[in-house]
Amino acid sequence: MEDKYLQEQEYLKAKKKVKEIKDFYMHLVVMIFALPIVITVNLLFVPNFHFFWLAAFGMLFSVAIHWVQVFGFSKFGLGNNWEEKKIKQIMKENEKNR
Repeated sequence: MEDKYLQEQEYLKAKKKVKEIKDFYMHLVVMIFALPIVITVNLLFVPNFHFFWLAAFGMLFSVAIHWVQVFGFSKFGLGNNWEEKKIKQIMKENEKNR
């Protein structure tokens, strides 16, 4: 019974992770299609002032932040499984205190 529960929990975690990855790729695709439109509009209507650099930086920065949220930096302890590691650590500490 407990084995089935653990398998279901793992399946739900994997499903959530896949959704997060899909959302990241959708964010990336939208940026790839939106950035040329912003550049074109800028160069057509205000060719003397290139404001598209600000928009490009903002879009790239938001994609970078989204990437960190989805994939993380495991070297710095910001990986996806830091919550699980912390839970296990707290559980071990609680067992020692008993």
